[in-house]
This record gives sequence, C-alpha cells and structure tokens, in this order.
Amino acid sequence: MLCWASDEQAQHEEARTTVELLRNAVRPYAWGSRTAIADLLGRPVPTPHPEAELWMGAHPGDPSRVVRSDGEEVSLLSLLDADPAHHLGDACVRRWGSRLPFLMKVLAADEPLSLQAHPSAEQAAEGFAREEAAGIARNAPNRNYPDPTAKPELICALTEFHALAGFREAQRTVRLLDELAVPSLRAHRELLAAQPDAAGLRALFTTWITLPEHYLREILPELLEACVEHVRGHGEFSLECRTVLELGETYPHDAGVLASLLLNRLVLQPGEAIFLPAGNLHAYLHGTGIEILANSDNILRCGLTPKHVDVPELLRVLDFACGDMRVLKGESLDANLTAYRTPADEFELSRLDWTPAESGTVHLDSPGPQILLCTKGSVRLVSRHQGNGSLPRELLLPRGQSVWLAASDPAVSVQPVELEDGTAQVFRAAAGVF
Repeated sequence: MLCWASDEQAQHEEARTTVELLRNAVRPYAWGSRTAIADLLGRPVPTPHPEAELWMGAHPGDPSRVVRSDGEEVSLLSLLDADPAHHLGDACVRRWGSRLPFLMKVLAADEPLSLQAHPSAEQAAEGFAREEAAGIARNAPNRNYPDPTAKPELICALTEFHALAGFREAQRTVRLLDELAVPSLRAHRELLAAQPDAAGLRALFTTWITLPEHYLREILPELLEACVEHVRGHGEFSLECRTVLELGETYPHDAGVLASLLLNRLVLQPGEAIFLPAGNLHAYLHGTGIEILANSDNILRCGLTPKHVDVPELLRVLDFACGDMRVLKGESLDANLTAYRTPADEFELSRLDWTPAESGTVHLDSPGPQILLCTKGSVRLVSRHQGNGSLPRELLLPRGQSVWLAASDPAVSVQPVELEDGTAQVFRAAAGVF
C-alpha cells in the first residue's frame, strides 16, 4: 500500500507508511498459459504448469499480500478487517462493509473456459438463502451460490482476445443453421425460425441443454462434419465453425458445444473490452486480458466443464435478450487516461498510456480504494501529503508490479519512466459508484 507520511506524522503512522508493493497469487488452472503471466512477472518461460489468473485484491481464497519496506508481508484481507475505514473509506464501508467490492485479475487462457453465467444481486441473495436453509456446505461441488452477491465482470484485452458472449441475433443464427444444413438439427432450426426472438432462443437452448447423451452422440458428429465443410468452403460463419470444432474436440459429448452455436463470437483487439452483466452466457476462449469483477464466486455453468451444471437454476438466471455484444473502446478522459464505464457499482477499470508524443503526468484521486498494475514499461508514483512543508514521496513501479492505494491515502501522480515498445501502460482498478 502506498501510504507516505510527512516526518512529523511518521511516529503515529508508521504502520501505514511502510507498506508498499502487492504480492499476488497465481492460480494454476488447467486452461491457463505457460508463458503470459510468467513473462509479465519477469519469470522464466515456459512454466512447468499452466498459470491461468493473477489475482489482485482481497478475495478470501487468495488475498494479495502487502509488502512492507522491511520485507514483511501482511494479508490485504487482514488489513481491511483491522481498519476498514482507513483502507476502504466511509462510503465504501457503508455500502459493502469491510469487503473490498472488486477483484482485479490478469487472465491468460490457452484453452477455453467453461460456458457460464452469473446471477443478479437479487438472484444471488435468494439463491444463497435457499442453499443455506437447505444445509448445503458452501464448498460443496453442487453449491451454486457460495455468497449472496452479484458477479458482474469486464474483460479488457491485453492481446488479441477471443470469446463467446451473449446470444446472437436470432435471425442470424437461423442463417447459420441454414448454412450448416445438419439433418438432425432441421427441426431445431424450424423451432427458432418460427419464433426468432428471446422466447425462441430460450426454447431452443432448453431443448439442446437437456438432450440425453445418446442424442448428443448422434448429433454432434454430424455438426462437426458440417462445420469442417463450411470452413473448407470459406463460408460466412467460418470463425464460429472453427470454434465449434475446437470445443467438440475437447468436449466431444457436451451440450455446451451446441449452445456455442447461439452466441456471439468475438475477437477483441488490445484495449477493447466487453462488460458481462447478470445473466450473460459467455466463455473466454483464448488470449490474455485484464479482468475486473465483483468480489463473488457465484457461477452457474452451462457446459464445457466436468464441474456441476444445474440446468433449472441456470435457466432461472440466463438473459435471452439477443443482439450484438457492445465492444467498449473506453472513454478518453485526457491524453493519457481512458475509462471503461459500466453499470456496475462494484468496480471501474481505467487505463493509463504514455507514448513519446504523450508523456504527461496523470493525477489520480478517488474517494475509495484503488489497485494499480503496470503492464508495460515502468512508471513513477509521486504523492504529497497535506501536512506543513511535507515533501513528495516517490515509488518506482516496473512492469508486472502492482500497488494498493487506500482510500485515506493522498492523491497520486503517475509519470512514465521507461517505455516498452514505445509505450508505458498502467491499469487502475477502483470501486465504482458510492
């Protein structure tokens, strides 16, 4: 945590002035990359095992640790519990208690993640209460709601990033099914063509996700063969068909392969983002990005996973509204600062960029907590307390390093020190609306 103090304050604030950089947990899920996170952190590549996510925040499962100047490490979670007003600010504490409302991640996918959706705040609270009353252990594999909070999220691409997200416009899906002309899907195509709207998508999705495995064993090989022919012919939906083929190879008898036919297939360029509200069915396929999400574990899975799938509960949560997913370019606040605005109160993500032509200082201030992560080059953080005659204090933040800014910390100025490929870059996670 960056908590600089003037000399006259030092004796009283010592515990708050010696905390500096964050040390963050790496999550080794099987779908992760052996290069992306290690390269960001300056470690040898490839790594012995896949590394999927770098967590920055105070998630109980793997909280970041703040590193004091003497090398001692302290859990960020314990700091928030000990003094939430100092770290989170009064407004944040009134809204979320001593819980940091957001979690920031570097997400690095070499293989597809599960097809999933997240509940709204009301659905999460009701589901959590229902499962608590039923006596289902919070760590049970069949638990849908381990906590009572919503889980909106946003992913911003660091590299080219591939995803499935949101139901495609229904008429376009009818055209896709026409192009593939799979005999065993003809009746399903007619179902959607007769009602090309959210209700028709619900009916078709429900039909597909509840098909017995022996039907899937008949249908999926026909679908994969049709996708191969479509790709060979350079058809309109070649990208979608390549995705079906990739998923079908990994999950040969999974209804999620069929469900993927209904979703928007997205390719994000670096700096582009998508916001995933409650009920949005999605799967990240490949690439590295900065993810920011509400600090929750509530996931309703649809497929492409060996984990628990609760179809009735999933259908209660899914939003079948269809159309193109909005790709966020970010709102330019000045020459160096871009913000990604979303309806989520729990978080806001912004991006700081510098080039030789635009190398100005960015001044950051916030009524709540912040995490800064340097992803390119290196930057200098400069802070000045409001004490009498206090001097500026500085910290160098190189690529791969992150810092915690408490709500009661003074405003910080960020300046580029070293450019990498002509750029320095920092991502900033903050709480959203207070």
